[in-house]
Amino acid sequence: MTEIVFFLEEESAKALLETLWSRIAGETIHPRFVVFEGKQDLHRGLEKKLRGYLNPAARFIVIRDQDNDDCKKVKSSLRSICHKAGHPRALVRIACRELEAFYLGDLKAVELGLEIKGVAAKQSKAKFRKPDELRAPYKELSVLTGNRYQKIAGSRLIARHLDIQNPRSDSFRNLLLAIRKCIG
Repeated sequence: MTEIVFFLEEESAKALLETLWSRIAGETIHPRFVVFEGKQDLHRGLEKKLRGYLNPAARFIVIRDQDNDDCKKVKSSLRSICHKAGHPRALVRIACRELEAFYLGDLKAVELGLEIKGVAAKQSKAKFRKPDELRAPYKELSVLTGNRYQKIAGSRLIARHLDIQNPRSDSFRNLLLAIRKCIG
């Protein structure tokens, strides 16, 4: 049985994916989520988790925030771990700067999810047109929502409304493409 297994840096990524899953993949494929306790834990424990995975039909996607690290080095490091674990076809996706950039690319979803009027109107501002270029998306989202955004609950609420057909965040678009590739 084909299964898609996500290795995630944090719980908020799981909340996002769980909420979006049926809209992306329907009900036929059920994902599995392995959540780590931060990026260091992900880098330390990924190889062991991959090696221990017994389903030969499983497909793997690793997701991590870029934060202030070099994106190419982070991706290369994670790919190396996957290769060393015997899964060179595992896909690695980096959320440019932070997962919250996905949400800043769709302020209508933020407005609807968090029920804050007037947020969507700010989408035309230059900084929200290319959300992956923001240095601190979490901070931006907190300020924009008057601190109403909470990582896990906010991810669930906003994900219900995200436009998966037209994502403004390039890293979100790449994640969606990876998922669709794994689904086949």
